[in-house]
Amino acid sequence: MTTLRALLAAGIVVTTFGLAVAKLPPAPPMDDKAKAAAEEKKAKDAAAAEVAKAQQAKAEDRVAARYIAEQKAKGKTVTPQMAAAAPAAAPAAKGAAATTTKTAAPAPAKK
Repeated sequence: MTTLRALLAAGIVVTTFGLAVAKLPPAPPMDDKAKAAAEEKKAKDAAAAEVAKAQQAKAEDRVAARYIAEQKAKGKTVTPQMAAAAPAAAPAAKGAAATTTKTAAPAPAKK
């Protein structure tokens, strides 16, 4: 009986929420000032992403250099494998890596 009441209450909440969302008015069209602000925000986000990407690359280089130094101190020779530098070659490399790994997801079946 309690489970039935809980399910009924959940159904009422979902239905009420659906009706409330359905009655919301559409967003007003953007004016020139809002469009300019959106473009500025987009440019700021792109610049921040570029800075984060550069910081990530610098951190990866530091870690790799430290690892190589530690292995050299142990007497082991480490040869780093460099990633493909050209962005156009990256998708091809990803496709090749996905097909050779054991954890690659199977292709979806066509209907």
